[in-house]
Amino acid sequence: MSDIISKKTKHAALARPDLGEFGRHELAFLGAPCGLIQQLARELAHRLSPALRVAYVDADHAGHDQETAAQMMAPGFAESAFSAELTDKISFRQLNLRRGLDRFSQPELLAHESLVLVNGNHFRARQQVIILDPRKPLERKLDRLTEVQLILLTDSQTELPNYLRAHLAATGRPLPPQRRLNDVAGIADWLRGWYAAAVPPLRGLVLAGGLSQRMQTDKSRLRYPGRPEQRAHAAALLGAVCQDVHISGRPEQLADLPASLTPLPDKLLGLGPVGGLLTAFQTDPNAAWLVLACDLPFLTADTLEFLVRHRQPGRAATAFQSPRDEFPEPLITIWEPRSYATLLRFLSLGYSCPRKALINSDIELLQAPRPDELRNINTPAERQAAERELSGS
Repeated sequence: MSDIISKKTKHAALARPDLGEFGRHELAFLGAPCGLIQQLARELAHRLSPALRVAYVDADHAGHDQETAAQMMAPGFAESAFSAELTDKISFRQLNLRRGLDRFSQPELLAHESLVLVNGNHFRARQQVIILDPRKPLERKLDRLTEVQLILLTDSQTELPNYLRAHLAATGRPLPPQRRLNDVAGIADWLRGWYAAAVPPLRGLVLAGGLSQRMQTDKSRLRYPGRPEQRAHAAALLGAVCQDVHISGRPEQLADLPASLTPLPDKLLGLGPVGGLLTAFQTDPNAAWLVLACDLPFLTADTLEFLVRHRQPGRAATAFQSPRDEFPEPLITIWEPRSYATLLRFLSLGYSCPRKALINSDIELLQAPRPDELRNINTPAERQAAERELSGS
């Protein structure tokens, strides 16, 4: 009987985002006094911005500076009955919460950041940078050194202690690279390379699930002069720049999909393009998805390659600006993994518009090299004009 109950109450086996304690890309710095770690984190943030949005996680060091700690707290919050207080400080915003932090709320609070630097003296992170400073020996913190990525050498300690060398050897990984602690530029360069090596793979998604009401026939099945169906044509364009390509659509639309194309039936119906995009992220939340609408017959491989070449993985997305206005084109966009949570948040607030999500997110907005290629073909009259133009070209 217990087996039957357990099977009935079993949760869906969802693919989970590959997150650490605070984010997808995080590094704990430990092995030195907190003041040194704080200063190093500030200097690195200056060098890495604006390409990367860098967050910093630390504990309150009120013990050594009560006045500074009091200034950082919203006025009267410690004595108030508020459970939260949001203060606009003009140049930054301050949020004070009474509820505790946990492994679910921490990534949520830092969801907009591309890189999280952590004071490892107080918090853990999935990967670490260790500093060899005799003032903070690491003998009692070896359990925190699970995936050491970099070793920073101070002037006073240039050799690995035997206990640390033995611990790193026991992990079975190669000895991490080493840098001088005072070489902040070199550390920043290493961080850029470390971040680039962890860039999510790029997968392609052809959005073919629209109702095509204005066209009065399925736009994904249209054949323009000298081409296969639009869904196959779009898949071929994506296939040149993505590791694989899926065709998104309603289950009945994909029933007769050619064997050469990979279907990805929408799991969230009635939501428009967001339903297909969220289905893709549910399938693989750790990939970036290059989304392409099926009604762009003028789009060329050159323009798509331009988008991929100028991809900014540190942003939530990379998109083209619409040739009609200043807003981004959401259906020819690279959506990075952290935009998954953004789309779900907008959906929870009652918005299913992917453009609204882009407008209100930290994105890389590009000018298309040939804006005319971003034309959507939505009506029979537009289709006839496009056929004549494509025949002439």
